[in-house]
This record gives sequence, structure tokens and C-alpha cells, in this order.
Amino acid sequence: MPDSKHHHTTGIQIEAVEVTYGVGSTDSVRALAPVDLNIEAGAFVSLVGPSGCGKSTLLKVLADLMPPTAGKVVIDGAQPSVLRQAGRIGLVFQQANLMPWLTIEKNVCLLRDLVRQRKENAGGSQWINVAELIEIVGLKGFENKLPHQLSGGMQQRAALARALALDPSVLLMDEPFAALDEITRDRMAFELMRIWQQYQKTVIFVTHSLAEAVFLSDRVVLMSARPGRIHKIYDIDLPRPRNEETRLSDAFLALVAEINRELYKVMHEQVGT
Repeated sequence: MPDSKHHHTTGIQIEAVEVTYGVGSTDSVRALAPVDLNIEAGAFVSLVGPSGCGKSTLLKVLADLMPPTAGKVVIDGAQPSVLRQAGRIGLVFQQANLMPWLTIEKNVCLLRDLVRQRKENAGGSQWINVAELIEIVGLKGFENKLPHQLSGGMQQRAALARALALDPSVLLMDEPFAALDEITRDRMAFELMRIWQQYQKTVIFVTHSLAEAVFLSDRVVLMSARPGRIHKIYDIDLPRPRNEETRLSDAFLALVAEINRELYKVMHEQVGT
């Protein structure tokens, strides 16, 4: 069961969000058609779809890295900018982006220390113990190493710990395991599931791997080709906790195949237009 000490979760409402790059110019690109999606607090939701369908764009809107052209996002009853400024949005990207001159422990603490004073001034915050966090992500004994002394998978563990050290309300992950080899990627999926069950954050996870999405998620959102819109939502009813046997089960393989068939249709429609 999740650790009740760290149960700061939130729901997300995405209402008619559209994004057009280069608005007003002759070469403007409509990246997202109106997107409506409600995400329950503590849920793990994956976004999948063809390349260029707006998955990462939607994640940037949720992270307050770019404004929507139309529509709005509400997280825990507030605009994303409010949560970002309070350090309540955790981000993990494809590259770990660790500071090469800082030890792993200092990298994990970096963002937390930058927002600590702001959060405490706003009425206090219960911080996740960094030593506990480093142990949970499997980096105990590597605290004083520099990033270049760690493998790619271990660097991504550090990036995940850095995001969790903020004790965020929502964790946004943009293909965090895409650069890893297949064996390491599978191992990281198991680790992420274990850590999510520990902290029970609301997670939005972008991936090109349908198997990864099905294995990790409560719901998988399949998006259409650009301009991206929600094509279909799949409820993943596989029992938790999931393990190696889950990936071999008929139910798991049937879900992956079903989504793959629908994705093929989406991509075929894109080619036909």
C-alpha cells in the first residue's frame, strides 16, 4: 500500500485544450485539436499515439512550459502556473539532465532546495527524506558519485528521485526510458511501478511502447495523428501489484494487441489523408 505520509495527490481537468504553433502566420501548425480529459487523483495515465500527435505538447501545457492556444487546465483546483511556482509539478524527461559537477545526492536535492524556502513561506511542507528516497530508487551507496560514473538507467533513477524530492502533486514523464536498452527499460518500468505504489502520485506518462503503457497504467489514452485529439481511452483492469507474470498473461497480451490494432488504424488514416 502507498505510504500515507506522502499522499499529496491531485486530480487534473483538461478542458477543450488546443495548441497551434505560429498562430497568425501562414505556416502555423495545429498541434492539438480540442482535448478533454479528467484524470483522477493518484492515477497512472499513459499517453500513446503516432509521432507528432501532440503527446509531448500536452505534457508541456500541463507543466506550464507553454500556454494553450485555447481551453484550460486545472490541477488541484488551480492553474498549472500556481503549482509550478510552488514546486508541486515534477518533471522527468528522456535525458536525465543531471548537473555533471554535482554528486548524485546534490543533484537529487537541487530542485527541492531551490523551492524549499518558497514552500515553507507558503505555510510549510512535509519534505520527503532524501536518504530514504535515494534508497527507494536503488541508489544507496552511490550518493557521492558523479553522473558520468553511473549508467544511463541509474542516471534516470536519479532524475526520478530529483522530481520526487519536491514531493510534487503531479509527476509528468516524457518518454523517460526511451534512451535505455530494452533490458534496463523493462527493469526501470518495474522500479517505477514500485515507487509509484510507494508515493501514489498522479502520473502522466508519455511513451511509444504500448506494452510499457499497459503494464504501468490505470488508463491508456490513444491519441490521433496531428492535430492530436483523444481517439480512444482504454481502462487497464489488470490486477495490482503487477509483476513478470502480468506481462505473460493472456489479458495483458490481448490489451497490447487491441491497442496496437487501433494505433495501426490511426496511422493508416493519417497516411490516407
